[in-house]
Amino acid sequence: MSLNFVAIDFETANASPASPCAVGLVRVRNGRIDDSLALTFMPPPPNDWFNEFNIKIHGIRPSDVADGPYWHEVLPLMLEFIGDDVLIAHNAQFDMGVLREAAAAVEVELPDLQYLCSLLMSRKTYNLESYRLNAVAYAVGHEEFDHHDALADADACARIVIHMAGRNDAEDLAGLATATKQVLKSVNK
Repeated sequence: MSLNFVAIDFETANASPASPCAVGLVRVRNGRIDDSLALTFMPPPPNDWFNEFNIKIHGIRPSDVADGPYWHEVLPLMLEFIGDDVLIAHNAQFDMGVLREAAAAVEVELPDLQYLCSLLMSRKTYNLESYRLNAVAYAVGHEEFDHHDALADADACARIVIHMAGRNDAEDLAGLATATKQVLKSVNK
């Protein structure tokens, strides 16, 4: 199987898509999890404040990132990790919006990154009552993970995509996209 991609998940400090405070990245090579990167950081100003609602979801507090790196320091590390890989996120509209808006907040032009959405692909693969990340993860047998931890969510997304490829007899990402009636989209559009 030549299934290669990077799963990504962001957690945000507040309701603004330009307020990432954590990211999880999981690289898949030949249908197997190969590497991962997890970072917590200070969101870019002026969105560098934390909403209690978001804190309750992911548990990240301002004190957790106060001495850490800033978004503008983390973004190049992320882009290096991603390289030319296709990104996949569960509810990619959210995560790609965070990436786009947060890059704009620090005036960084993103490379032409392509992405797919595991939420949309799972709707074409499974017959479930809910297609939320944890529901789909449970359905594919990945039941033990810390939902709303960025790395754990990216890992769950990667495992879902690997499972979907097997279920759809897809040897690669192009085959999976075709089987689930999805097309690559650009982060920059």
